[in-house]
Amino acid sequence: MSHLIFATEDEDNIRELLRCTVESFGYAVECFECAEDLLERLKTTLPSLILLDIMLPGIDGLAALQKIKKNPATAAVQVILLTAKSSEVDKVRGLDVGADDYITKPFGVLELNARIRTALRRLENTSAVPEPEVLFGKDITLDIRNREVTVDKAAVELTLKEFELLKILMSSDRVMERDELLNNIWGYDYVGETRTLDMHVKTLRAKLADSAERPRFVKTVRGIGYKFIGR
Repeated sequence: MSHLIFATEDEDNIRELLRCTVESFGYAVECFECAEDLLERLKTTLPSLILLDIMLPGIDGLAALQKIKKNPATAAVQVILLTAKSSEVDKVRGLDVGADDYITKPFGVLELNARIRTALRRLENTSAVPEPEVLFGKDITLDIRNREVTVDKAAVELTLKEFELLKILMSSDRVMERDELLNNIWGYDYVGETRTLDMHVKTLRAKLADSAERPRFVKTVRGIGYKFIGR
């Protein structure tokens, strides 16, 4: 399958480096200097993946990402954020907005290639496997098509990553390992120590009126991962 990749970067030298590098991987690539040009191009052509810098003039990368993920026509396009910011808080914010992956500049050619291949593989797997429209549990409903969650018949507002986390847990009858959840939701295994998954589980539980001490929906399986128990 031939893939088209869009790259948005305001610095000329980095933009040209991205063009040459992505072309060397064997993909077609179109580059944009600003988010406005990217969003205009998306009205006529859909790529498989977008490399999107956060620090852009005019509409920044996060605002552009929100527009892309909220538009049904472009929501399925994989987006990898490119940024010089490296703190975990910045990563979590970007991923919560809807990014499928996150890479910090400067990055190596091999790392970029691996991230792109992972994102495209995830896109192909998602396209090949149909999913149910609604998942049900005891006192909880997750509407995949409309991205809505209700608990005790009351609507619950979740971020994109919290929604994906709950969806994966509700879709399985077994314990989901930590690395498996990270790979399925963020698209790659984090290197080194991270609290990203735990932070998302904590906020998800709070919104579901759940707790680690007396789990109603999400149970911690120590040393392994998490399991949905609210059936």
